[in-house]
Amino acid sequence: MNLPPQDDFFAAPDAPVAAVDATGLLKNLNPEQYAAVTAPAEPCLILAGAGSGKTRVLTTRIAWLMQTGQVTPAGVMAVTFTNKASKEMLTRLTAMLPVNVRGMWIGTFHGLCNRFLRAHWKLAGLPQGFQILDSADTVSAIKRVIRAMKLDEERFVPKQVGWFIAGAKEDAKRPGDIEPIDEQTKTLIAIYQAYEDQCQREGVVDFAELMLRSYELMKGNLAIREHYQRRFQHLLVDEFQDTNKLQYAWLKMFAPPGRGQGVIAVGDDDQSIYAFRGARVGNMADFEREYRVKKVIKLEQNYRSFSNILDSANELISRNSKRLGKTLRTDAGPGEPVRVYEAASDFAEAQWLIEEAQALHRQGVDRKEIAVLYRSNAQSRVIESALFNAGIPYRVYGGLRFFERAEVKHALSYLRLLENANDDTSFLRVVNFPTRGIGARAIELLQDAARVSGRSLYQSVGAVTGKAGSNLQAFTQLIDSTRNLTQGLTLREIIEQILEISGLSEFYRNDKDGADRLENLGELINAAEAFVTQEGFGKDAVALPVDELAPGAISDGFPVAVAPANFTPDAETGEIMSPLAAFLTHASLEAGDNQAQAGQDAVQLMTVHSSKGLEFDAVFITGLEEGLFPHENSASDADGLEEERRLMYVAITRARQRLYLCFSQTRMLHGQTRYNVKSRFFDELPESALKWLTPPRQAFGSGFAKEYQSAWERGSGLKSMVGAGRVNHDKAAWAEPAVPAAMKKKEDAEHGGLKVGKGVFHTKFGEGVLLTLEGSGADARAQVNFGRHGMKWLALSVAKLTPIDA
Repeated sequence: MNLPPQDDFFAAPDAPVAAVDATGLLKNLNPEQYAAVTAPAEPCLILAGAGSGKTRVLTTRIAWLMQTGQVTPAGVMAVTFTNKASKEMLTRLTAMLPVNVRGMWIGTFHGLCNRFLRAHWKLAGLPQGFQILDSADTVSAIKRVIRAMKLDEERFVPKQVGWFIAGAKEDAKRPGDIEPIDEQTKTLIAIYQAYEDQCQREGVVDFAELMLRSYELMKGNLAIREHYQRRFQHLLVDEFQDTNKLQYAWLKMFAPPGRGQGVIAVGDDDQSIYAFRGARVGNMADFEREYRVKKVIKLEQNYRSFSNILDSANELISRNSKRLGKTLRTDAGPGEPVRVYEAASDFAEAQWLIEEAQALHRQGVDRKEIAVLYRSNAQSRVIESALFNAGIPYRVYGGLRFFERAEVKHALSYLRLLENANDDTSFLRVVNFPTRGIGARAIELLQDAARVSGRSLYQSVGAVTGKAGSNLQAFTQLIDSTRNLTQGLTLREIIEQILEISGLSEFYRNDKDGADRLENLGELINAAEAFVTQEGFGKDAVALPVDELAPGAISDGFPVAVAPANFTPDAETGEIMSPLAAFLTHASLEAGDNQAQAGQDAVQLMTVHSSKGLEFDAVFITGLEEGLFPHENSASDADGLEEERRLMYVAITRARQRLYLCFSQTRMLHGQTRYNVKSRFFDELPESALKWLTPPRQAFGSGFAKEYQSAWERGSGLKSMVGAGRVNHDKAAWAEPAVPAAMKKKEDAEHGGLKVGKGVFHTKFGEGVLLTLEGSGADARAQVNFGRHGMKWLALSVAKLTPIDA
């Protein structure tokens, strides 16, 4: 088969790393890690428990293969699930090996597919400068298709249609491969087809398309398939339990069973928690069977947690039937017991939590090493409110990401139009932002013209007449003039120019709430500066100037850049990308990452799903109630319950030194009060590892108010109750203070049953303890300690306090 000139990818691989004494690499490995690093060149499954050093094993394996002369840098592919993991591997390999590892195939599935398609864009049927749609842009593109087809968006919700399309692609199905079982499915297939046509016309791909297009090219092209199978003699796949059906099929294109390659799958089936994303935990068992794995290596030595934490995780996960099986162990000793707290309400739970966090901080634990985990995002509101009221800095991990902020997406859309004017999604985002007199009717006319001619919106502007057409032409002229103006400028200068010329900076300068958005646009420039430096472009690397364009190289009416003299082509692909094009690809691929801000000392709040891969000195797992964790949507299904248990296992194993488990008798969720039963997971934990801070069974009203009451009755007040930031409980019955009967009767009559020293509830301030009662009738007032809201004097005729411990 004759391959196009672009595919000089088939050049001879680079020279091997000089074989040296590799024994130094193997020092300090435990026996299991040693076996994994030095495993023979054959399929191998490694069950890597939480905190067992799997990243060290993976990087040491690669370094050992190279230093013993078994493989060249070009002969290894390592696949990770996050950019953070791939960067960590590259950093460690750089320290281990005397070679430049930047050209090695180490990256995420999507990152490697992008690299593959950049090398084989013509065979894949893509334009050379194809752009990647992030999740939000994908929904926007689908919405345009639905509107163009004149369909009801309430019936065909763009986001849900996007799930349908992504699910089909993950099953390796094109529109023609899906059976139209009913009218709804038939319409969804039609939307899928129209969306594909639109993406092809605009030269864009979504994340699922990166995988599917790569898989299809490998499957349908024998020459390319055989080349890569010869080339990559060693494949390593991290987090294998999170692979979906298409990802596993993609891997088998590069290393089919029986080929004789050294394929290592590393994962932990006990941490498979992404079934809702299409992850298939059964891929691990399939790999073991299909590749005829001779030996499964288990990394069970944990270097993160104490044994009380690990014993809890082991006992819990042992209840799952569908697992390959392993038991974590440690030499660190038992450590602190796992503390369990039962609160009367979610407010009391949050108050106890911040008191414990403050105590930990006073003991020297950084706030950023304290994590609060919850099953549902809705749980965070009360915790955030308590932290805010207490003046404790916090961060919600998994909030709006930098590249998804509106002002940043606007700037990136302008930049994408400089690179690819046919990108309709970017065109529509900024054609009238800031406003320039281009209304919905003008856009509709433009879209109709584009649909009739089969061209992009940018190319169809001339078909719109009148004032609307003039305004549209002014916009395209702005893009054209900016493109010409920025030729030969550095990436920083290009972004600075586009922010000013587009009017974005001026718009946010004049906006009363624009200060933060301007800071984000400034941070975009900082991100670009860091990117060009890290990627080896150098801060002064410039855009491709006009005089460096290939003579007559025109595509769709736009010049196509070739390698200028001062750019060094990639040694492997020969590909040339300007700093801007590379940065735009980086922005799309990084949009899903959400790293904690460096140096920020704040309590970390996050869902359990978001916590995977992280670790902290102290971890609070909140809301451990039936229906919440395990979630009510999964508790009645065997497979669903096993995944919930794996989720709890992940949460437990995030803790290094201290683990807290808490639940509340009542909780406000979705505007309703829920009365809860503690999670069944408590019955699946070893009692010997637990320390109950409150009696397992209490009456309602046993939260802050009850605790304060007990301390108050002992005459020691709140100070003795919280002591060093926590409440010390016993399981004795709560005592009632001795009050003369006559006085009781008088208080009940005058103050509606309110009693000094007893608990009360206020609709705004929550639970409190009544300290003082004064006056009578309309002049009656009370002093109440509401804990997190402090002391309050309240007029009883207005406050309407409710006794909670009569």
